[in-house]
Amino acid sequence: MKDFIVINPSDNVGIALKGLEQGEELQHQGHTIILKETVGKGHKFALADIKQRENIIKYGYPIGHAVTAISAGEWVHTHNIKTNLSGKLEYEYQPSLSENPYKKTNLTFKGFKRKNGESGIRNELWIVPTVGCVNGIADQMIQIFTAEMGGNIHPFETALVLKHNYGCSQLGDDHENTKTILQNAVKHPNAGGVLVLGLGCENNDIEDFQSTLGEYDRTRVKFLRSQEVGDEIETGVALLKEIYDAAKEDHREDIPLSELKIGLKCGGSDGFSGITANPLLGRLSDFIVAQGGTTVLTEVPEMFGAETILMERAASEATFDNIVQMINDFKQYFLDHRQPVYENPSPGNKAGGISTLEDKSLGCTQKAGTSDIKDVLKYGELLKQKGLNLLSAPGNDLVASSALAASGCQMVLFTTGRGTPFGTFVPTMKISTNTALYETKKHWIDFNAGELLEDVPKDVVLEKFISTVIDVASGKLLNHEKNNFRELAIFKTGVTL
Repeated sequence: MKDFIVINPSDNVGIALKGLEQGEELQHQGHTIILKETVGKGHKFALADIKQRENIIKYGYPIGHAVTAISAGEWVHTHNIKTNLSGKLEYEYQPSLSENPYKKTNLTFKGFKRKNGESGIRNELWIVPTVGCVNGIADQMIQIFTAEMGGNIHPFETALVLKHNYGCSQLGDDHENTKTILQNAVKHPNAGGVLVLGLGCENNDIEDFQSTLGEYDRTRVKFLRSQEVGDEIETGVALLKEIYDAAKEDHREDIPLSELKIGLKCGGSDGFSGITANPLLGRLSDFIVAQGGTTVLTEVPEMFGAETILMERAASEATFDNIVQMINDFKQYFLDHRQPVYENPSPGNKAGGISTLEDKSLGCTQKAGTSDIKDVLKYGELLKQKGLNLLSAPGNDLVASSALAASGCQMVLFTTGRGTPFGTFVPTMKISTNTALYETKKHWIDFNAGELLEDVPKDVVLEKFISTVIDVASGKLLNHEKNNFRELAIFKTGVTL
């Protein structure tokens, strides 16, 4: 393995592929660089002298500017680099579209066809509470139902409660967000059956919830208001049995990859995120789009500083306008709450070698590959168009992953340079940016993109990754599913009564 990598020929920084010691001599473009100080794995160092206020170039784009003169061989990080970004900007539509590098194949996965034409990659029984007050009741219902079925609920692969803390004492957008996300979950194709469980006095009233749900399979979606029955556990278990009877014949069958809807997400990053795992997701996204499938990129604050690259790929001027609105609306959200728009990355990201938001964003947006952007979704909106979509949601891992699931994605691909055990309520595949993390946290990580640093060809890793994605879509459990780590988090923006 090489000592360092230079991502783009125009970059003026290199990234250490391992810990490099002060005094080490490195060769670059026929020149010798002597390191002025120790440079940690994933961190940046100057390839040449950089003047004060001169841009630091990584990925071929500025990631900030030097706050002081930096000599060749110096460590480049938060102490000597500052973001170029501030506030809202004006944008102009200058399309730069490219041909998809992948061809359509005849590959399939084994999933579940639903009555409405949708396809699921899991067949699960869900209880969706309209309010957090009934989370405990829902747990009891699942336990008793499973026991009365003799522990065998096949063809349901598992039964779970989509727990959350909301549904009461909420106003305005928060109330609507809660209702919409839960309604989208009720109709998610990974659910073979759903019991919507209410209390009876909450803001998120079950009658209104049902009347605004739209079309749904009445044999597989049932409703219960706990305050209206004597024994809510007994009644709930009876309804779960009715749902089970409707689902008894469910089975997996061959479904083309065009029916896959995949969310693209990254968590705590390191200096390799934009080199290994995120570009791998980008290649996978382009491949899925070439099959007629759908991918979704979210985390709007982690587009700041790289948004123009996405805007250039808008399939139409109307889509461009929607991207601009999404970006500026999210910036305004920060401003309305008197928070800096361009906050530095988290402590974990900084420790991993990420210095500025541009540094993070330019790595993050690589998950979207090179495909045209077909549509832009507001938070809580369902997918309407195949191809690459953008979704408005924050960077928070739980909230953003839940938003991807609620938009209709059957699985989420989640890259990480730091590691995390979580999963949302759809399969959430953890992809490590480096091999050390994979080796340390095999009970968290599902796929190792760190091989890309070890001279394994990109095409070989991509082929292995595609095969893994198809296996998961066909029923292979991910680590968070094995550990029963499943979360639903809803975006909160306002007051609580």
